[in-house]
Amino acid sequence: MTSTTSATSHPYTLASIRQTLGLSRHAIQKLIDLGFVEPAREGGRAYRLSFRDVVLLRSAHELRAAGVPTRQLLRSLGALKAELPADAPVDGLRILAAGGRLAVRLDGTQWEPETGQLVMDFGVAPGTGEVTFIPQRHAAHATTARANADQLFAEAEQLEESDAEGAEATYRRVIELEPAHAHAYLNLGFMLCEVRRCGEALAVYEAGLLHCADDPLLHYNRAVALESLGRSAEALSSYEACLQLQPDIADAHHNAALLYAQNGQKQLAIRHFGAYRRLQAG
Repeated sequence: MTSTTSATSHPYTLASIRQTLGLSRHAIQKLIDLGFVEPAREGGRAYRLSFRDVVLLRSAHELRAAGVPTRQLLRSLGALKAELPADAPVDGLRILAAGGRLAVRLDGTQWEPETGQLVMDFGVAPGTGEVTFIPQRHAAHATTARANADQLFAEAEQLEESDAEGAEATYRRVIELEPAHAHAYLNLGFMLCEVRRCGEALAVYEAGLLHCADDPLLHYNRAVALESLGRSAEALSSYEACLQLQPDIADAHHNAALLYAQNGQKQLAIRHFGAYRRLQAG
């Protein structure tokens, strides 16, 4: 159920989240239906999401990229939502994907939300597949920088329609404060491509990949920029890198298929067209 709220507390639009995270409308709607994400509406307008909502959606995105099947992901997140108290702190809450299963760590305790079974944690777990909502161990200045960057990011999004130059400058300030802020690279690059500054957009995406190499949408958007610049071979490599990280991005399959077809690589084109059609049907 949604509620009326201000754009200050829920600054993110559904469209911007889909663009930034690469989640399908169906996946987001399922998380809304489960009550795990609780967007708001103001005056019957489109959904708006809080920073907490974005963090939860980002977690779903990362877990999907880590290989957790969508059905299991949604089932596990639903079970987690049912078990967590309404006032559960976001600080220190972690979700880990290990061996195709989901585990939750909170206040030193780790368990599987589907079974409720406690999980013993011996030693240090590898970083791959782990999503930290708000890292607890960052130094105070790093936490402050991230908070300031997130606030500036919200301001930049609001500036996009009324002050493109101001939005661009603000996104660049976000990147200065938080070099691993993938959303800022994505939004800034998208803005630049929209006004045919594709070379500059490419530089933004490549800078982002230095800090966020495992972000599939940075690879995807880099491919789009390269394609706009006529660099189709490099674009194909970026589409493939995107799909290695997240195989269910339909547009990446579609664009790669077209480029392979243009290059006369029929088998690869057929493979990607087939994947695109399956994803569209699903």
